[in-house]
Amino acid sequence: MGMTTPLPRTALATQGPLHRRELLRWGTVTGLAATTFPLLAEKAIRKQRPKVCVYTEHFQSLPIPQVCKLFQTMGVDWLDLTVRPGGHIEPRDVKAKLPKAAQVASDHGLQIMNLTTSITAANRAAEETLAACQQLGISRIKLGYYRAGKFGELSSRLAEAKRHLEQLVTLAAKYDVLPCVHVHSGSTLPSNGLMLFNLIRDLPKTRIGAFLDSYHMTITGGAGGWRQAIDLLRPWTAMVALKNFQWHRGDRDDMGQQRWRTDYCPLADGVAPIGDFVRTIQQSGYQGFYTLHTEYRQPTEKCLQLTADDFKFLKKVFAQL
Repeated sequence: MGMTTPLPRTALATQGPLHRRELLRWGTVTGLAATTFPLLAEKAIRKQRPKVCVYTEHFQSLPIPQVCKLFQTMGVDWLDLTVRPGGHIEPRDVKAKLPKAAQVASDHGLQIMNLTTSITAANRAAEETLAACQQLGISRIKLGYYRAGKFGELSSRLAEAKRHLEQLVTLAAKYDVLPCVHVHSGSTLPSNGLMLFNLIRDLPKTRIGAFLDSYHMTITGGAGGWRQAIDLLRPWTAMVALKNFQWHRGDRDDMGQQRWRTDYCPLADGVAPIGDFVRTIQQSGYQGFYTLHTEYRQPTEKCLQLTADDFKFLKKVFAQL
């Protein structure tokens, strides 16, 4: 009986998940024994499932050690830590407090994968945060938001935002940290995925990241726009936030037009097609992590339970990749 070829080390080491059909195709080509392959394939698939970090904004009433303990119990791998005014760490305290937070996370078997900041310009405060990230091995930060301004100002506001991003790319490269721009909605820039593409399309793909978001991209992208934005932003995609929402009926305006508003809801209960969104992200070649944004306007204890439920649901989504 002929010898079988071992599964390539590069295939096992890749951060992205190996799809079942890809493993089957590889096994057919190499002649891997049918009795051995299913178990090996399942182990490889489990090993390669994406990792998840949890956004800490809605747990800021708790000290970082307690947050880490709770996340560790859930099985979370990483933290998306708020370092901005009103966050877990104030920007002025980043030099003193971020190393302590990183040590606490490490003591609980966790790691800070990302900082959510308010940085929008290449100034001294931004440089202090970037320097702290370099020292601690934190590879990326989420930037703050630019404002759309008054009607008629959008073109000039976009040009201004682009200038700031160019300067931030230069500064962040000095510290080997990736600044990431979040796709938001409403009056902030960028307010949709196509706008983000136009803001960063001329910037180096290795020096700036696109931060995709299932909530905001579904609101602004409808049935197909979010998918098209993922396609365009593939080379820059560095972070993906998962959260969901429902539409709620409000009052009527003076003409009798029905008003609607959105509110956060569990991942499994909302308008954004989380399964399709994640599958499309993975199809784009993404090999990074996901950040779970449980932005529930609930007491901390309730928010923790909803986060645990979302994390369980997300495991089911990943299991189908």
